[in-house]
Amino acid sequence: MGIFYVDCEVTNIRLPGKAVAVRQMLVDSGSEYTWIPEALLKLAGVKIAKKDLSFQMANGQTISRSVGYAILRGGGFETVDEVVFGQPGDLALLGARTLEGFGARVDSRSKKLVAAGPHVAAPLRF
Repeated sequence: MGIFYVDCEVTNIRLPGKAVAVRQMLVDSGSEYTWIPEALLKLAGVKIAKKDLSFQMANGQTISRSVGYAILRGGGFETVDEVVFGQPGDLALLGARTLEGFGARVDSRSKKLVAAGPHVAAPLRF
């Protein structure tokens, strides 16, 4: 599929004017959550909403991290999502939930995010 990175912006949902740049986030559709270094989240004013959630890493190891709520912008897309407070050694990842919120999909040939098309809605019933 190919590896590529995007630059993003993270903003506190309560202070939308205070955005912090997050450079070179690995686009990882295999990761459910988006991971951002704790220092950047704190700089943006993002607060911890859930402590010590368990995450299973690709190597099978289970770790715990805290999660908060943020506005994310990148590649011309924007969404509100839960973000993981990354610790030293953790990668900055743009995960599947954020991609879905963006309404974006991965274009592996051009190595960029593109619009996924219309959002799926419930069928109308009469």
